[in-house]
Amino acid sequence: MALPKSMRLKGHRTFDYIHKNSVKYYGKLMTFKIAKSNKQILISHKLTNCSNNFKVAIAISKKVSKKAVERNKIRRILHEYLLENIQNHKNHKPYWLLVNLKIGDFYNDKNKLLEEFQYLMFKSGLIK
Repeated sequence: MALPKSMRLKGHRTFDYIHKNSVKYYGKLMTFKIAKSNKQILISHKLTNCSNNFKVAIAISKKVSKKAVERNKIRRILHEYLLENIQNHKNHKPYWLLVNLKIGDFYNDKNKLLEEFQYLMFKSGLIK
């Protein structure tokens, strides 16, 4: 199950804002960049009614895997985890999260990937 469209980040200005104004959390497999939401950026996408909610983008480079199927599989695993845990905690903080996966042969190990993702979610304070 994919994230609802209201939870996804889009637009180059959104990503520029996150890169410039984020707090970074580093793990062995991925990096989190978290910034306070800025609804002014999303006005052009006509998402003003939900622009203060928690939003996510998961960026997976071709260097992680050349196959789009593998990258999409990783993306689905992380989205599924987010849906289960964010909705259970009712934890809709006004933050934007950009997840960048690092290069490595870890994508076959779902447990390792989710452990790191969960660790960074707790470390960043997005889930308590």
